[in-house]
Amino acid sequence: MVTINDIARLAGVAKSTVSRYLNGGSVSAKTKAKIDKIVAETGYKPNTFAQSLKAKNTAMIGTIVPRLDSYATTQGLKGIDEQLRAVDYQLLITNSNQDIQREIEAIYAYAKQKVAGIILFATVITDEHRKAIDSSKVPVIILGQQADGYHSIVHDDYQAGYMLGKYAVSLGHRIFTYFGVFEDDIAVGQKRKQGILDGIKPNGKIKIIETTFAIEAAYQKALQILPKMESSYVICATDNIALGVLKAAHELKMVIPDQFSLSGFGDYDVTTAVFPMITTIKFPYYQSGVIAAENLYQLIEGEKIPEIIKLDNQLVERESTKRLK
Repeated sequence: MVTINDIARLAGVAKSTVSRYLNGGSVSAKTKAKIDKIVAETGYKPNTFAQSLKAKNTAMIGTIVPRLDSYATTQGLKGIDEQLRAVDYQLLITNSNQDIQREIEAIYAYAKQKVAGIILFATVITDEHRKAIDSSKVPVIILGQQADGYHSIVHDDYQAGYMLGKYAVSLGHRIFTYFGVFEDDIAVGQKRKQGILDGIKPNGKIKIIETTFAIEAAYQKALQILPKMESSYVICATDNIALGVLKAAHELKMVIPDQFSLSGFGDYDVTTAVFPMITTIKFPYYQSGVIAAENLYQLIEGEKIPEIIKLDNQLVERESTKRLK
């Protein structure tokens, strides 16, 4: 691997001269032309991270995610990374492991590292989040939650819930069970749930069960609920929760959709690898990452962008739901 020392030796200049060249400092035209030629011939690639530690404005973008074992997170990060590579920015990732305090600490830490911007995959936005964002003095994009006064990219969770509620009613279902999450999560815990409730009104009644985003938690909860359930349709706040319910149904020898229909939200790849394949709402997670990176880059460049961007979704009908006679 070619190093800065190699470039200096081949150019016959000091290492400090090459360092100034790489960081946009003052170098004579003759020396610059010589180094340009050597860099082109050797294919030398500077260490962006090392450069960023010395620069006032880095080419690093910090991301904060609630967990890494999430399809939505990995697809969003993929979109961010590919978009940032196109403009020669590098991606840093901090996993908060669903610990709000770790998210807040990460914002302060990224500010100290002089990142050019931050993308926060948010489940909640507290006053402490706001304080950290305001004090960071760097552009921030919030992905997944809407926060007044901050640039946010959100999925239209209310519309998604309403669409699925209407779809379930159109199949003739009137009694529902909903496996949801804590209401501190505004997007999923409140807006998505309210959309479902409004979608089935006034045609049906619904029982609400609270669980977490984890498959195992939903599975354990479903083992308790399914044997005594009267509902003909189970709606789950995410595909992971739907997978947990599906696992419990198989263990209990319950046949889907003969005994009850099942659907989720997200359109994770695994929903087509199980039996029956799961009806779901498709969210553009990859595209949300691309848009987040594009918008953050525009903010870094001093351009204006919309404060809120709301993304569309679509219903994907599969084998886990059926029309009642």
